[in-house]
Amino acid sequence: MKNRLGESDSSILFGTPAAVIRQVQEAVVGKIDIIRQIMMAILAKGHILVEDIPGTGKTTMALAFSRAMGLKANRVQFTPDVLPADLTGFTIYQKETRQFVYQPGSVMCNLLLADEINRTSPKTQAALLEVMEEGHVTVDGTTHEVGDPFIVIATENPTGSAGTQLLPESQLDRFMICVKMGYPSMKEEIEILKRNQYERADTLVNCVYSAEELLNAREEVSHIYVHDAIYSYIARLVRSTREQNMIALGLSPRASIALTAMAKASAYLDDREYVVPDDVLSVFPAVAAHRLQLSTKAKVGHIQIDDLIHQILEETAAPTIQRK
Repeated sequence: MKNRLGESDSSILFGTPAAVIRQVQEAVVGKIDIIRQIMMAILAKGHILVEDIPGTGKTTMALAFSRAMGLKANRVQFTPDVLPADLTGFTIYQKETRQFVYQPGSVMCNLLLADEINRTSPKTQAALLEVMEEGHVTVDGTTHEVGDPFIVIATENPTGSAGTQLLPESQLDRFMICVKMGYPSMKEEIEILKRNQYERADTLVNCVYSAEELLNAREEVSHIYVHDAIYSYIARLVRSTREQNMIALGLSPRASIALTAMAKASAYLDDREYVVPDDVLSVFPAVAAHRLQLSTKAKVGHIQIDDLIHQILEETAAPTIQRK
């Protein structure tokens, strides 16, 4: 007998989100909270943005998830000369058939690793907007469906790094969560050195999940129960970001939907059929931080987004739900 995490008395079984998490941990030392949040976003039908300085394991994390889930994956190393057609594809005229034939772009897959997405031009970044929101691309007036599931895991270097361009708000809002890797501890760094002594860490990851299993899990996540008090809590949190005078741009309705979906996925990983306030509390920073824009007053005062998020969570009372 196993629960949704796949936990049994002896081991973590195959074909479960927990099995994916266990495999990713073979490649990524520590960072269990980040790994879990990425797994939640995948279960919640979201896209993931991983931000930090070069060399902290962003690409390794993304590759590990693609290997563990056995999905058809494409990788694009974004540079200023990458064109929109490289992503969406293009049509070419064939003399033999006297017809225009569609040549698929890199988005024709289940998992797209968009490496250093903020190093390419805004025009190329915008080529991802349609496919991230609607699951298809339109080329020369013809619509082409991408894989199902379709997930974008994008990495970016911090704003201000050489050769980077700030992602527009519309692009950032398409990502369900944004996580930051951070430096490893001394103990974790020693383990990283040991694991990478003979081979790359991501090659240690085995396929333990499938597209069909992921689609089934997503269906289960969508049916997790959300009490009206939880909906109210989410709405109050979101409204607080819009009314905070230190924030110039608060959370959008898309962010509210993302927060609800992530809370459901959190409950699912904890083997519950209902959402509790702690689910919302735990995922709120990852959903909100990359979407919020500081006001001029906040920038002058050197106020950080993380501090405002903490303040909003402290000032917004969580509901108490009685079990019947």
